[in-house]
Amino acid sequence: MTTHKSCWRRPRALAIEAALWFLLLCIAAVTCAPAARAGGGVPDWVRNAAAEKLPTYNAEIKAVQLLDDTEIVVKDDGQVVEHYRGAFRILRPEGIREFEVAGVPYGSWSRILLFKAWNITPSGEEIEVSDKDIEEAGLSSYEVYTDFREKLVRFPVARVGSVVAFEYIQQRTPFHFDEDWYFQSGVPSHDSRISLQLPPGWEYTALWANMSEQKPEMPSPNTYVWEVKDSPAIEIEPHMPPASEIAAHVYLKYFPSNPALRSKITGTWQEVGSWAWSLEEPMLASTSEIKEKVAELTAGKTTTLEKMEALTEYVQRQIRYAAIEIGIGGWQPHSAGDVLTHQYGDCKDKATLLSAMLADIGVKSYDVAINTRRGVTNPQFPSNEFDHMITAIVIPDDVPENMLYTEMKDPKFRRIALFDPTNEFVPLGYLPSYEQDSYGLIFGPNGSELVHTPILPAATNRVLRTAKLALDSTGNLSGEIQETMWGNPAAKKRETLVDADQSQRAKIMESFLGNFLDNFTLTRATIGNLDIYDQFLTLNYQISADNYAKSAGDLLIVRPRVVGESSGVFLGKKERKYPVEFSYARIQSEVFDITLPAGYKVDELPEPMKAECEFGKFQSEVGVEGSTLEYKRSYEINSIMVPTAKLQELREFLGKIEADDNASVVLKKITP
Repeated sequence: MTTHKSCWRRPRALAIEAALWFLLLCIAAVTCAPAARAGGGVPDWVRNAAAEKLPTYNAEIKAVQLLDDTEIVVKDDGQVVEHYRGAFRILRPEGIREFEVAGVPYGSWSRILLFKAWNITPSGEEIEVSDKDIEEAGLSSYEVYTDFREKLVRFPVARVGSVVAFEYIQQRTPFHFDEDWYFQSGVPSHDSRISLQLPPGWEYTALWANMSEQKPEMPSPNTYVWEVKDSPAIEIEPHMPPASEIAAHVYLKYFPSNPALRSKITGTWQEVGSWAWSLEEPMLASTSEIKEKVAELTAGKTTTLEKMEALTEYVQRQIRYAAIEIGIGGWQPHSAGDVLTHQYGDCKDKATLLSAMLADIGVKSYDVAINTRRGVTNPQFPSNEFDHMITAIVIPDDVPENMLYTEMKDPKFRRIALFDPTNEFVPLGYLPSYEQDSYGLIFGPNGSELVHTPILPAATNRVLRTAKLALDSTGNLSGEIQETMWGNPAAKKRETLVDADQSQRAKIMESFLGNFLDNFTLTRATIGNLDIYDQFLTLNYQISADNYAKSAGDLLIVRPRVVGESSGVFLGKKERKYPVEFSYARIQSEVFDITLPAGYKVDELPEPMKAECEFGKFQSEVGVEGSTLEYKRSYEINSIMVPTAKLQELREFLGKIEADDNASVVLKKITP
């Protein structure tokens, strides 16, 4: 499923969240420097932007956006003409690769009327990039075929001190009349401006996010201009929320006076859902082939839940993911019958086929449009800003409550369970982490509803590590470690292992162990339930690690936490600006038994550790039972978003965990 709307921001988003992969694509597509034309071709707006007096930026800023100017002209017939001008100055070597390429996307719904680019070198030489040096490339990263493409140009002189600028005019036929414009990105913006010109009788609304409301200037009737000066850069921090939750931006929605264009209005979520349902409904019809396949898959299944499990597993694992998206095909699925016949489809195709199959066993279901980036969908601004489709299954009365972890109570749809037919590693009853604590639009014949997706309990996402190890008098450690995983940890691990061969799997396991052990050898490894996705996953390691315990005279210093890191969260020492976002709630537990070497006794043990805060809890203890050192700990995260006001509390919590990670036991040689 392609969200065309979100992609219109990419030309100016060269330094925003998803720009990195886009620029690498651009760089690969433009393989040689263009034949530039020097002198005379640089327009005044580029010169004026380059001459602007700028604030002082800190040494880490790699570039600054001198100008970010967009004019949107809406025609009476619903056509939209967008005129964009953008200019950047490169300040550091790190900015060169990111800003040496510019591009503008387009598809069957749009035409590029103008695309020009210019360069001003650090010495002041003005260069116009020749039209014949403009390249084209496909923007797909996963589809079999899409008509989503991009015009690209590489600037001839992208160096520290260079100014790079480009301009385009694009005419498009939008699916809906709305815009989402960002005034803030990964680099500071000196002058950001957006102009909206509407036909007489049209109206608009504006919703501001992460900044105070700005009133527009009106240089002429029906023309509205917003301008923001010197927006700071979004600083990249570990575990930060997506740009949509922290960057300053404005949602614009415009409403036509012409009744014939009312279908493009998304003033309410009901209207967005009605539009989506009009595309989905004709594709849901079952066929004789579908009915035969349903009968085959459910043969011998005695309960409705068993039949649901059989159908959901089939669509996840047997219908190959592949997308053919042309024009409205980014939103409209292929027919359920075609998807079954061809045995492939994208997310919305899979959801459509599953709904048709479930209907044949008497189970209702609905499509759910969702964004795979948490925080992108704003419940206050109805739009089609979605990039994925999943399924809401109405749970039949004969399925007991709480059998499915994703069960939700809803006044319109009763008991429903959310399910992703595309992610084959997350079975019925679970939900991928990136779809939790988000918003999804359920739509169907009886209306639409935006729902808040659940955060699955920590107990559904578990890692249990146990170890039986032995330490010898030289400090060498050997033995067996077992990991058992449920939920998202199991799904993520399966995703890395399932298509890997034996040697690749060994490297994956060695890479994990190498985070905690030096001079080790993985002597044997086995994996259990790798292909049984609704069961827990097990990994067994036989290891030996030379000089694991450090010798100091007649002492051996041993870290009882042999492998595993509890939090996996690094906040850095620098003061943060943004909240911390965990991927999902989870529980991690470890029980390690280490047999002590003959002739040694425990001289010092770490104190038991206990920490608890609003977002999680942690406890650990080390003891001795006979000649065995016993280390136990558990770590739980029960909330996935930590606001900035609570970061100090989180730092203290994580600090205690880090101290436990590095704690040591001291063994002393027994004097005969």
